[in-house]
Amino acid sequence: MRFDPDSTALVVVDMQNGFCHEEGSLYAPAIGEAIEPVGDVIETAREVGAQVLYTRDVHPPGQFDGNHYYDEFERWGEHVVEGSWEAEIVEALEPEEGDHVVEKHTYDAFYETELEGWLTARGIDDLVICGTLANVCVLHTAASAGLRDFRPVVVEDALGYIEEDHLEYAVEHSEWLFGEATTRAGLEFE
Repeated sequence: MRFDPDSTALVVVDMQNGFCHEEGSLYAPAIGEAIEPVGDVIETAREVGAQVLYTRDVHPPGQFDGNHYYDEFERWGEHVVEGSWEAEIVEALEPEEGDHVVEKHTYDAFYETELEGWLTARGIDDLVICGTLANVCVLHTAASAGLRDFRPVVVEDALGYIEEDHLEYAVEHSEWLFGEATTRAGLEFE
């Protein structure tokens, strides 16, 4: 699968302490194990000059107070609270100068963020997506990208997950409905 680095961005989804670090409130072993493969994809993107973009899931303490239905704290417990250690990107994958970080407040990195405008202003058409959780934030971000006419390509061996069947579902659903999937070895840049 070939990509033009000038029109491609790598989207690293939510590789934060709260999910990736053993002391994080939503840690799972397969999420921690994704750090190295995600690092490999970041290195590849940087080598060819593709834009590297990170998302950070960040929740202000009272974000869900008074909501009618949507409440991530009720579903997952309090996590990645704004200003906390949990909300920081895991040390092994810290952004470098020139990388872009998008703060999001829900599963979808496009929802009420500057992401779409930022990508469009830079002529980005293709998104290579890795990170965590495969069946939650990665899947919702990839779906939202496809609906906005970006080409979302999920890197299936650089995804964090809680259970193996969650990973399989996310990759199959992404590929079948709105995007494509590849592996780290399958990523090629022109």
